[in-house]
Formats: sequence, C-alpha cells, structure tokens
Amino acid sequence: MFGKVQIAPSLLSADFCNLERDVRMIEEGCPEWLHVDVMDGHFVPNLTIGSPVIKALKKITNIKLDVHLMISNTADQLDSFLVAGADMVTIHVENGNGPARGASAAGASPSIEQVDDPHEIRILIDRIHAHGAMAGISLNPGTPASAIDPFITSVDLVLVMSVHPGFGGQSFIEDSLDKIEQLIEMAKAKNVNPIIEVDGGINAKTAALVVAKGADMLVAGNAIFAAADPIAAMTDIRAAARN
Repeated sequence: MFGKVQIAPSLLSADFCNLERDVRMIEEGCPEWLHVDVMDGHFVPNLTIGSPVIKALKKITNIKLDVHLMISNTADQLDSFLVAGADMVTIHVENGNGPARGASAAGASPSIEQVDDPHEIRILIDRIHAHGAMAGISLNPGTPASAIDPFITSVDLVLVMSVHPGFGGQSFIEDSLDKIEQLIEMAKAKNVNPIIEVDGGINAKTAALVVAKGADMLVAGNAIFAAADPIAAMTDIRAAARN
C-alpha cells in the first residue's frame, strides 16, 4: 500500500473484433497487468469471454493477466482459467453464500453482509495458490468491507468494485472511497499488505482520489480504450496517481 501504483487496462472496453491489435497497442504504455472481465450473464447481466480467450492472450502478450471472475459457478470453472494461464484470479465474496443470485439489472449487483460459511471461499483461494497464481477477492458496491475480513490474510489482492459490475462506462461510486480506507485499516490491524485494486469509473480525476485513500492498482477501461490517444490516457492516469 502507498507504493508504486500499478495500471491494469480493462479488456472489457477493447474492440472484441480486434483484441490482439488493442493488446499490442496498449503494450506501448507498459501496463503492469491486463484486466480480463469474465462474465457469465448470470452473476452479472452481461456475457463476455471464457478460458479459451485467456489461453489465446497468453500467446500474444507478456503482460500479466488479472482475471476477474464475475460468474456464479466459480468452483466448477476456476481450474479452466488457471490452466489457461491466468496470473491472478479474483473471485467474488458474494459467491460465498451458496449459488449466486440471478443477474441484476444495470445499476445493481448482488450483495451480502457477511459470508455464512467462509470454508468454500477458502478452498477456492487455496486452489488458486496451488496452481502458482495470485488470488484476489472482490466485493460489490453494496457489500461492506467487513465481509472479506475472514480472507484478508489469505489473499494477495482485494478488488473494490467502484461501479456495479456487468457493464463498462459507468460513473464512479463515491462511497468506494470510504471502503478503501476501511480495507486499509483491516489489513494494518492484521499485519498484512494485500494489493488494493479499484475497478470502475477510473480516470485521471478518480485515480487521484482512490490512490489518496490507499489504492495501489487501478483498472481503467473506457478511460484508456475509448480515448483518442490510449497511451497518453494511460500516462495521464499514472501521473494523476503519482501526484
């Protein structure tokens, strides 16, 4: 925390007909990670890509793959993404209370107050680490920071969703700033130092806000891929975070 800020451009905002072109384009900006949103049309109201695309991406880039699973059947699908070459896999804490609820409408997402049985999520975290990948845990806007308390000593990263997952181009939810602070305090209290990643509505303005609260990894989609000059946009986000 409070170290070098890492950038993870989100492929959700790339041109899916020209993924290789867009990946090679952003390589010029030297991002530390490539954020890959996996959506199943059930946990979130959209459908994106599966493990074959992860395997294909590993063949064309050396950028580390930050794979974010927004799916209901995480336990069934997890190994396929690890075998495909994910360098980090982030799962949702909301999946810890049995099967996830059906897809929400845009502007909403599943949320919980606490995990009823943490054992299931711990098993998934252990499976990720057993494959040699980093493990992350994510929480939706309506889920409090306290919900990930049972796992904060076991994960390498905590992902704060600063929009409701499922669609790109949404506005940043201001309450996420308080959640970042709470996560930082939880981590300090347990003497751990997970990466704090923020995803949703990140641009040069919001990057400065979340880094000031302690975030050290930023996912940006539209702010990079929809920009007239994506590399310049990435540079601007880095500069805002640094300053």
